[in-house]
Amino acid sequence: MVRNAGGGWRRALAAGLLGLACAWGTPGLAKGPAPGPAATADATIAAAQLPPQGRDVLALIHQGGPFRHDKDGTVFGNRERLLPNQPRGFYREYTVRTPGVRHRGARRIVCGGMVPTRPEACYYTEDHYASFRRIVQWNPQ
Repeated sequence: MVRNAGGGWRRALAAGLLGLACAWGTPGLAKGPAPGPAATADATIAAAQLPPQGRDVLALIHQGGPFRHDKDGTVFGNRERLLPNQPRGFYREYTVRTPGVRHRGARRIVCGGMVPTRPEACYYTEDHYASFRRIVQWNPQ
């Protein structure tokens, strides 16, 4: 009789694990909502709508620095493929400081162009490259 009692909990455990495996394998169940329009470079944000730290970074990009972090101004690989396809070295990334955060945080500006101080286009991400918005209405002084 002891064997049957032990087998019962094992069967229940196996059935529960099988149910979980089926649920995780079902398309759409384990995933979040599909990305919205902000997940592509087609979405825009006016420079004036950026956080003040973002506007400061735009000015520094135009001036050529100095930048706060060693990674600022380094090549951005566009591995997420959310920005328009360009040759490697076209895009550069810059950190947008997040108040109250001691590390670099998730906010970045990524600019593309052959001359870093005169980018052809810049994009803002506040979620560490999960989505981008092209920065518009920016007139560097």
